[in-house]
Amino acid sequence: MKAAASCSVALGLLLLAAAQPATNRQAQRPRSFKCGGILSGASGFIGSEGFPGIYPPNSKCTWKITVPEGKVVVLSFRFMDLESDNLCRYDFVDVYNGHANGQRLGRFCGTLKPGALVANSNKMLVQMISDANTAGNGFVAKFSAAEPHERGDQYCGGRLDKPGSFKTPNWPDRDYPAGVSCSWHIVAPKNQLIELKFEKFDVERDNYCRYDYVAVFNGGEINDARRIGKYCGDSPPAPIVSEINELLIQFLSDLSLTADGFIGHYKFRPKKIPTTASPTTATLPATTTVKPTVALCQQKCRRSGTLESSYCSSNFVITGSIITTNIKGGSLHATVSIINVYKEGNLAIQQAGKNMSAKIIVVCKQCPLIRRGLNYVIMGQVEEDGRGKILPSSFTMSFKTKNQKILNILKNKQC
Repeated sequence: MKAAASCSVALGLLLLAAAQPATNRQAQRPRSFKCGGILSGASGFIGSEGFPGIYPPNSKCTWKITVPEGKVVVLSFRFMDLESDNLCRYDFVDVYNGHANGQRLGRFCGTLKPGALVANSNKMLVQMISDANTAGNGFVAKFSAAEPHERGDQYCGGRLDKPGSFKTPNWPDRDYPAGVSCSWHIVAPKNQLIELKFEKFDVERDNYCRYDYVAVFNGGEINDARRIGKYCGDSPPAPIVSEINELLIQFLSDLSLTADGFIGHYKFRPKKIPTTASPTTATLPATTTVKPTVALCQQKCRRSGTLESSYCSSNFVITGSIITTNIKGGSLHATVSIINVYKEGNLAIQQAGKNMSAKIIVVCKQCPLIRRGLNYVIMGQVEEDGRGKILPSSFTMSFKTKNQKILNILKNKQC
């Protein structure tokens, strides 16, 4: 299989070379690639050592690319075959702005080619690292010089330390420009978290968000191990809450299609919700820890109300799958892997990579009956520590895809 793949790769690159204009000699692919190097000029190719053969193990190769002054570097991957891993921890290619201590534009592995990457200057650094194990045919990428956009159109990003908003260049008058790289570093006071919501969102659609995208990271640097999510298309991401007091939002657009862009709002909130901040219901305060009692748990376990009538009276509304359950003191403690958040309230939502989860307590362990592995619509109040509290009177139901439409309508209505 590897031999067949190598033949296919070589044939593809021969066709690619044949398609190059005869006058564009500097952009033609070399017959073989070395481990790293210093490259300059209007265009050229870089590739993994030994391509199209298998790249060597335990290697670290660095390419420093410089295009003419006044231009920006554009890197387009033509082929990609590195050991696959969701977080690209083993074999990977890193791409950076500049030649030293620059912002990382992305880390890539597997066989999925990313879209074009655009530096913010005439310098770019590319680094490939491999471990001792599984390998592949490596990569080939072409670099070229492009005209930078007007500074006024391209200006975006920066450090934000007061609650507020951020938006794509040109918002809302016209589409964001092509070839933009923006990073907003939000810093809250110590012992506070950052809550982020996108009001409007329209970024070039792609199933894998390879071309234009927004990526959100816990902390102050681009690190895929701390990435909360990567977003594109025209549906706003669900509200995001940071794990610490720093959040980084990265926006990249390539040199092709653009779209309306987005505006995002953020605010700061305490790590621990003060008792005065939690809303109350007509029966029990949301901040009071309710213990199972005979009287409470002997009530008829019957759901009251409807999606519509229960939505506004609930402190939080989520859909999710039950992934862990544990009975303690007559109550059921569960972890919910969140499908969507419609109303967050003071519910503590945790992020790990692209996954969000929350803790809930079903005060009377079998009322309502929650089973591991099943999907539910869950509404309820919130404990002081941010856990959802589900009473016999709380609204829960099995979640079906058809429920999303009415929940989206409820999400946008005023309570």
